[in-house]
Amino acid sequence: MSKVSLMRERLFSPVGLHAIGFGVLAVTTILLGIRVGLDWRATSSSNVDAVASRNAELKTLQLQTAPLRGLDAKVALSRKQIDEFYQKRIPPSYSAILEQLGTLAGKGPVRLTRVQYTQAPGSGDLTEIRMDAGLSGDYTAIMRFVNGLERSQTFFVVRAMALTGQQSGTVNLRLQFSTWLRPADAAASGLPVEGAPSTSPEIAGGSPAGEGR
Repeated sequence: MSKVSLMRERLFSPVGLHAIGFGVLAVTTILLGIRVGLDWRATSSSNVDAVASRNAELKTLQLQTAPLRGLDAKVALSRKQIDEFYQKRIPPSYSAILEQLGTLAGKGPVRLTRVQYTQAPGSGDLTEIRMDAGLSGDYTAIMRFVNGLERSQTFFVVRAMALTGQQSGTVNLRLQFSTWLRPADAAASGLPVEGAPSTSPEIAGGSPAGEGR
């Protein structure tokens, strides 16, 4: 029997066929193992990327919501500070404004030659009271009066200043400034609303703020 015939006989014998089948199965198993390993690696990498992406989104949301943390406490604190400001800095009445201006004019001392009071139109939590005043006195006294306005416990805001004359050491100044009243106190003051028809004469001179000591 030739070698070829002998190899063919052994190959197609039950043992040979089993060996071939085992070899094919082994190769298939190895290939499947490699494929599963590659798929698992790709899936694992994808999961890591997904987790990293979710963590980044979470951190972004935390940063965005950080200002809202403790918002209730911040609102309560703001309301308390507003209430304290109203109690300490907002005059309780129109007469309190006159009294404060008279005190500051006396400390200057300056002479308030004309003071016109009006309510600003519109309303809200507070109503603006605008004052247009003429002052006369020496330069130092006028600056002392202006500084007194800005540092006063009563809340005053200087809007504009204009020099209107100077003679023999006396300076004449036009001063526009504002303070605020609560709407009910502003309504009770009887002051005219700016831009509305006036039914009462201009308030000036004879009030406590009309003339310095």
